[in-house]
Amino acid sequence: MQVKTLIKLDFDDAMALAKNDPDAFEQYRLDAIEALITSVDMKKQQNLRRLQWRIEQERKRAPNPAAACLKVYQMMWDSFVGKYGFIDVICNGNHPSRNADDSTHKVKVLSFSDIRKQTKNSE
Repeated sequence: MQVKTLIKLDFDDAMALAKNDPDAFEQYRLDAIEALITSVDMKKQQNLRRLQWRIEQERKRAPNPAAACLKVYQMMWDSFVGKYGFIDVICNGNHPSRNADDSTHKVKVLSFSDIRKQTKNSE
């Protein structure tokens, strides 16, 4: 795997590239994202890749670039002020790993042999 070096981003150059050569701009964008992700420690890379995947899926689903921008903007604000967001965690101590029972239900999982026993006993 080739390690990318962090690219110095220049807004004006990126805008001109997007206007004149959209394919080259897309490669520039992907290279800059990959360089940023590979510049952090390995523990954080997996989370960044998951986040980037979510962002890319929202971009694909959006009907136009403005809608994609709004969706990503909303994702950012949700991670800041939403449930289990930054503010919720630091002010209220809420964290998904501590509150796993909030959104999950506890159930008893039966094996097939347990079900057979119950069926035979009820006959």
